[in-house]
Amino acid sequence: MEIGRKIKRLRIQKGLTLEELASRSELTKGFLSQLERDLTSPSIATLNDIVEALGSSLAEFFKEEEQEQLVFRKKDFFVDEKENYTIHWIVPNTQKNEMEPILLELPQGNESFGMDPHSGEEFGYVLEGTVVLINGEEKFTVHKGETFYLSGKRRHYLKNEKKTTAKVLWVSTPPLF
Repeated sequence: MEIGRKIKRLRIQKGLTLEELASRSELTKGFLSQLERDLTSPSIATLNDIVEALGSSLAEFFKEEEQEQLVFRKKDFFVDEKENYTIHWIVPNTQKNEMEPILLELPQGNESFGMDPHSGEEFGYVLEGTVVLINGEEKFTVHKGETFYLSGKRRHYLKNEKKTTAKVLWVSTPPLF
């Protein structure tokens, strides 16, 4: 770990000048400048003073940040083949996130799972084919290249009345699938 770079990053995040941090930590501006460039190392007591002046603690300072996965490959996907449809979880472990995208494959003549009323919202983009969106008592035909966006206030599901498989990118918030 490059302690100096991390201190500089925290100082800048807090909107402090080198002079302000020096005053708060009762250290010299020159010492902090060398420290931020990793030209010198502080004692534990001095590092503690600096970290406290930045409004943190040594435990928080040394806590390793987990690398967030930003790109997901096909090998990361999880596929669940049901009798009437197939779900591809295209972002793994989305239960911890605020939204959940899936790829739904709906063969001809089949229906998706029914979503009971909930407090979230959902978005769908038809990648292939045509689906019928049933939202409560209303029905909407959604073609390839078209989208739908709805609140979860009514029971809803998708139906494929065509002779080809439909594919829908479906995103819900919060995660429901």
